[in-house]
Amino acid sequence: RPAGDSVLRSDLGLHPSPTRSLLSVFEEDAGTLTDYTNQLLQAMQRVYGAQNEMCLATQQLSKQLLGYEKQNFALGKGDEEVISTLHYFSKVVDELNVLHTELAKQLADTMVLPIIQFREKDLTEVSTLKDLFGLASNEHDLSMAKYSRLPKKKENEKVKTEVGKEVAAARRKQHLSSLQYYCALNALQYRKRMAMMEPMIGFAHGQINFFKKGAEMFSKRMDSFLSSVADMVQSIQVELEAEAEKMRVSQQELLSVDESVYTPDSDVAEPQINRNLIQKAGYLNLRNKTGLVTTTWERLYFFTQGGNLMCQPRGAVAGGLIQDLDNCSVMAVDCEDRRYCFQITTPNGKSGIILQAESRKENEEWICAINNISRQIYLTDNPEAVAIKLNQTALQAVTPITSFGKKQESPCPSQNLKNSEIENENEKIVPKATASIPEAEELIAPGTPIQFDIVLPATEFLDQNRGSRRTNPFGETEDESFPEAEDSLLQQMFIVRFLGSMAVKTDSTTEVIYEAMRQVLAARAIHNIFRMTESHLMVTSQSLRLIDPQTQVSRANFELTSVTQFAAHQENKRLVGFVIRVPESTGEESLSTYIFESNSEGEKICYAINLGKEIIEVQKDPEALAQLMLSIPLTNDGKYVLLNNQPDDNDGNPSEHRGAESEA
Repeated sequence: RPAGDSVLRSDLGLHPSPTRSLLSVFEEDAGTLTDYTNQLLQAMQRVYGAQNEMCLATQQLSKQLLGYEKQNFALGKGDEEVISTLHYFSKVVDELNVLHTELAKQLADTMVLPIIQFREKDLTEVSTLKDLFGLASNEHDLSMAKYSRLPKKKENEKVKTEVGKEVAAARRKQHLSSLQYYCALNALQYRKRMAMMEPMIGFAHGQINFFKKGAEMFSKRMDSFLSSVADMVQSIQVELEAEAEKMRVSQQELLSVDESVYTPDSDVAEPQINRNLIQKAGYLNLRNKTGLVTTTWERLYFFTQGGNLMCQPRGAVAGGLIQDLDNCSVMAVDCEDRRYCFQITTPNGKSGIILQAESRKENEEWICAINNISRQIYLTDNPEAVAIKLNQTALQAVTPITSFGKKQESPCPSQNLKNSEIENENEKIVPKATASIPEAEELIAPGTPIQFDIVLPATEFLDQNRGSRRTNPFGETEDESFPEAEDSLLQQMFIVRFLGSMAVKTDSTTEVIYEAMRQVLAARAIHNIFRMTESHLMVTSQSLRLIDPQTQVSRANFELTSVTQFAAHQENKRLVGFVIRVPESTGEESLSTYIFESNSEGEKICYAINLGKEIIEVQKDPEALAQLMLSIPLTNDGKYVLLNNQPDDNDGNPSEHRGAESEA
């Protein structure tokens, strides 16, 4: 029998205590049901929220799968199969997104909505009726209290009648509200059972429909596709395992090597140096000035790219330009008591950057690579072969051979040629070919020492035999010691680097210069001598002067009349040399050859020397001198500047009329 029957019959006031006890049980049950319903609704809303989030997630997943192709991976080679597979998966996810969206709508309508309606309708109704029953009970209690206070006198019958009617109305109202309340409590016992099952029926139906449609949509066509994808993943896994095995073997080999492999400069005694490099990369220390006298060193990654030296700081995506290497010079330097430093000098003679390598091998290879790049051989069709050819002479033995000189089919002009043989500035001046090429022993005595220092024997001899000139103990001479340059009709400046000098046996042929070039370069290669002293070579109509570019102090001076031969190498066009005939104290004459590397073509230096010697020949004849001056060419690369040989009319300072220096 329903519990509500007992509540309805007991409400007549016959058994108030059992009714109150049974009502409290119903009310407690309704309160528990309300709390549980709220928790159940939260759980169902969470399921619906997760399903709704699944819709948004699958939609975003589809977009991300399509976005793989647009990433432009730097190492994306071989990703074509992956891209096509991801495109197909994107379509599958879009179709799944439709199913998830439909499922979310079903869950909202059949699961969440019924439990919300149960809470808002049934539970709220019970709570409202409870409040009305409480108000009616309070009114009944007040009327009964008023009725209980009526006196016994008969004259109060009218009052008693009114109070009695009030009590009857309050009791009727309480009885009606209690009946409605009790009926709602009884009905709640049935409605809660339906309210608990209906949402789960909707949830189950929604999931079943989702899986059915998914199976119908994907079961047939997805089987073969997933099988092929699985095979592709398996093949990639096999490749990964093979690569991992190779890496494991490589790691074992690295762990088994000697510790000297990781030690910087481990082969300092006999490093294996590649002198034919046309590109180079690695870490170097860059010297930076932070103040007038303070410097810092920063370890950076450097690499060559064409004719440029690039630097890539840590964390940078790409490198930046540090130095243009075309026509630059490089030499080893001493810097702040650090080893393996070298300096790159710009074509105009300005000091460039100073770098430090970590080992002797790296230092020499960087110097060789930059030197090869500065010759612009990277622009040739086969730069590696050209680099080997240019460095071939340095790799030969010091034993004198004539192959180096026999290749010179078009030697540089000598002092015996007339200006009429010059067609234009860029054409080579071809003298009469010699009848035969002498042997190397006839040119240079075997075992002749080579001097790599800029302090030249000829300069020392001149210093010792000029009593009227002040001598510098370091072998250098001040500019005031050479006043003849001020009245010179020719003044041409070149940037050169001294390679070496040696005594020779003859000056009758330019072959002696080519043989000296070969021996100097070979000796530098064998003894790993890379340091070269840079100077400004001033060619005038009276002398050749070597000037320190920093202090403008003259390092050496050669009378132009003592220059008996001069020539430039025809393959390495920046090599140039000349022979000097100097009187000895014994009355005899000595011959020395000096070899230089120029920033410009050696032919231009030879042309300037030849022009100076011609000026000396015709200087006594004004007409011949004027004719010679008219034939001097002007070029875009450099201009030959004539100086006014008349005295200054203003203040006697000849520098006012001196022409500007030009660099070849």
